[in-house]
Amino acid sequence: MKRVFLSFFVCLAALVSVSAQYIPSEDNLAARRAFEGFRFGIFIHWGIYSEFAQGEWYLNSGLTHEEYSKAASCFYPIRFDASEWVKAIKGSGARYITFTSRHHDGFSMFRTRTGTYNIFDGTPFHRDVIKELSEACEKEGIRLHLYYSILDWMRPDYPVGRTGQKTGRTLRPNYDTYFEFMKTQVTELLTDYGDIGGLWFDGYWDHDSDSIPFDWRMPEFYRYIHQLKPSCLIGNNHHITPIEGEDFQMFERDLPGENTAGLSGQEISHLPLEMCQTMNGMWGYKVADQNYKSTRELIQLIVRAAAKGSNLLLNIGPQPNGELPATALDRLKGIGRWMEANGESIYGTQAVQLPAVEWGVMTQKDNRLFLHVFDNGVQRLTLPWTAKPKAVRALASGERLTFTFNKKTATLTVQLPANRAADDFVVEIQR
Repeated sequence: MKRVFLSFFVCLAALVSVSAQYIPSEDNLAARRAFEGFRFGIFIHWGIYSEFAQGEWYLNSGLTHEEYSKAASCFYPIRFDASEWVKAIKGSGARYITFTSRHHDGFSMFRTRTGTYNIFDGTPFHRDVIKELSEACEKEGIRLHLYYSILDWMRPDYPVGRTGQKTGRTLRPNYDTYFEFMKTQVTELLTDYGDIGGLWFDGYWDHDSDSIPFDWRMPEFYRYIHQLKPSCLIGNNHHITPIEGEDFQMFERDLPGENTAGLSGQEISHLPLEMCQTMNGMWGYKVADQNYKSTRELIQLIVRAAAKGSNLLLNIGPQPNGELPATALDRLKGIGRWMEANGESIYGTQAVQLPAVEWGVMTQKDNRLFLHVFDNGVQRLTLPWTAKPKAVRALASGERLTFTFNKKTATLTVQLPANRAADDFVVEIQR
């Protein structure tokens, strides 16, 4: 009898454990599918740190929080125009924006009831930029996601990790009060700013070297968010295997499966994927950083990400006056021209299970295979193939291309136009 009761309780415990696991809602699953189809988004790192023009980590350089926070009293980005931002981003072919609602310096870029250290109450600008961005995005049909830092270099109740140790604050670590503060702010973001599509968390790695593992209570935080808004997609830039409750997996500065920057060694999950990369060198505005990637490099990065089954979140650091840098605008226009002609080979596509090729990469959608040819010196392409295709054409122009299907060798050879000069020449094969 005791053994029977014990078995009953073991089974009951197992059922409780299973029921506690995160099961995404139908709305969430639909949001995931839409997110996967976007393939290209723009990241915006903007805050009072832009005034110093030294990047978004400037407070961590030894400056005290009292001196740093004085920047808020003179933050007046007179040329900020949410509509112009969103139109320029939409023109690039990007389908969503991820904006920094609060970075590690603790300054909120929205009106919050948690204190006056925010753009509305703490600056002469006295405008809620996220409210304006949300309205502009809704008008233009662009999805808005929000970045949110879970570490803080200002608040005394934040349990200090390996960064922000020299800001001069009086430490009174209390994760309970800090956790409630974050819940309050996230509630504001998800209820006061229209249809926010996702939350992009950062800072988990601040406690990655603790002798005793720090409990961020992320599953609890995620449950709270999904109860508040089930469709909201959650991702976390923690550089580890996804945590229970996350809806997409991100990779910092590297394509999934690559780890050249040393931040993306985690295994690839079954979740939707996103890689983030900077347009130049920094995330936040740095006046000396003019090392912008070329339009060709950025287009090929979008394509390489799509070929891995991943979105690309491409970062821009706006200037302190509220303008997007001229070089960034130029790159957006160049990408937009290419996407207008070739976006069909990016949006809604999936990775291709074929051997890697030297001339470029491949994407696919339904019965269409897209060959992205980066090497303008290649004159013909040969692929393993099992049946004669219905059509082979240049995607941008619609020009029919000469091809040969060899049934005996099960190969397809496509002749490419001579003297082409393209950042990525796309061939569409209709199966």
